[in-house]
Amino acid sequence: MTASLVKSDPQLRTLTNQDITLQDVIKSLPKDCFKQNALKAWTGAITSVLMVALGYVAIVNSPWFLLPVAWIFTGTALTGFFVIGHDAGHRSFAKQRWVNDVVGHLFMMPLIYPFHCWRILHNFHHTHTNELDVDNAWRPFDGAEYESLDPFIRTVYEQIRGYFWWVGSIVHWANLHFNWNSFDEKDRGDVKLSMGGAVLFAAIAFPTLIFTTGLWGFIKFWLIPWLVYHFWMSTFTIVHHTAADIPFKPTADWNAAEAQLVGSIHCDYPRWVEFLCHDINVHVPHHVSTAIPSYNLRMAHRSLKETWGDYVYERQFNWALMKEISEQCHLYHPEQAYQSFKEHAAR
Repeated sequence: MTASLVKSDPQLRTLTNQDITLQDVIKSLPKDCFKQNALKAWTGAITSVLMVALGYVAIVNSPWFLLPVAWIFTGTALTGFFVIGHDAGHRSFAKQRWVNDVVGHLFMMPLIYPFHCWRILHNFHHTHTNELDVDNAWRPFDGAEYESLDPFIRTVYEQIRGYFWWVGSIVHWANLHFNWNSFDEKDRGDVKLSMGGAVLFAAIAFPTLIFTTGLWGFIKFWLIPWLVYHFWMSTFTIVHHTAADIPFKPTADWNAAEAQLVGSIHCDYPRWVEFLCHDINVHVPHHVSTAIPSYNLRMAHRSLKETWGDYVYERQFNWALMKEISEQCHLYHPEQAYQSFKEHAAR
């Protein structure tokens, strides 16, 4: 099956053939992409533990002027913790469900992330990627919805859609993951367990850290690395699905293959970041199928490029990319995907 990309006026990325299904794309991938390898999975997990430990050794021993370097390294390594939990949440870390659940909780608790709460909400995002008014990850508001917001909420939206994108995942974390009433009844047992685990970790770790190292120790050893982690969490997430030519579509026009293959973005980061974060930036194959373990994403990406050609969207992480997202990709617009706050105000 051949694939070509149509960029309609004004240059929106879409599928030429709307009959292409997501299963067509999945079936085109080599079967080896889906094979789980326990050695690779546990090697990745142990590597993350060692890198985080190395980061904390650096924080303990660094003079004040090298602390920012140690913080950046440690926070990035902690993002690797999240990616291990991410694989566990998609059941691609291990074949046994209980192993995935244990690993997911252990690696996400230091980040105060309730594992099952995140798992359920994140799987919803995968089911409804770039579906307007449905997707729960960086969904743009349209002009009318934006104008109807409470002034405080509108200001928050403006900031996380602008140059403060890097705190967006903190807002998402705090707003969506700690209210069990927002989850289906059948999931609330799991949700309460995960919330309890995250709260228990904080209740033990935070007072212990403050008692032994003082308030500065809490800021130095946990808060700042955690903020660096959220910088990457926010950055990866918004870059994965946001560009001036990537549209969100209403349910009636939404196409799963288009959303997952064309609407997901591969972004190259410095190799040390990709190493510490287990190639989470290789995101297109992950959206094609969440069953692909992180250590097979590059293999799957090469296959997608060979088979589906121009459908695979690749970017480079740099200031120009973040400037484009922060200055242009603010509000949903049906003809041009996004309009900026300035464009909206002018109209």
